[in-house]
Amino acid sequence: MGKKRIVKKSGGSVNKGLRSRALGNSPKRKMLSGILYVQATYNNTKVQLTDGEGNAVMWSSSGALGFAGAKKGTPFAAAKVGELIAEKAQTMGLKSVHAIIKGVGAGRESALRAFAGKGIDITSISDQTPVPFNGPRQRRPRRV
Repeated sequence: MGKKRIVKKSGGSVNKGLRSRALGNSPKRKMLSGILYVQATYNNTKVQLTDGEGNAVMWSSSGALGFAGAKKGTPFAAAKVGELIAEKAQTMGLKSVHAIIKGVGAGRESALRAFAGKGIDITSISDQTPVPFNGPRQRRPRRV
């Protein structure tokens, strides 16, 4: 039998290697304004920054930062994604963004707050969460 090893795992923090790798490959072009898309689902939060025409410049998600399982859908993970995208955007010289939020996850507000906390001006916020107006076909009535 041997000695039992106990491996302590840090609770919910960002993987340092993945964060530095994500910051390392930031684009070299300069932008003054852009569009920020936040897609917040129950399982993950994705943040994408595009230029004025909608061409993707950079993106990140809580899964790409090293969060796994149920931790990906938390507001803490979404805030870390928002901070990362804001740091990358500051290196490009970004001054203002239009924010478009989609989804009903826990990280929809915290990702935007973390992005705005880095000093980039958010000119407008629009919610484009899809809402079903009729939904799928209902099940048959129960016969008793």
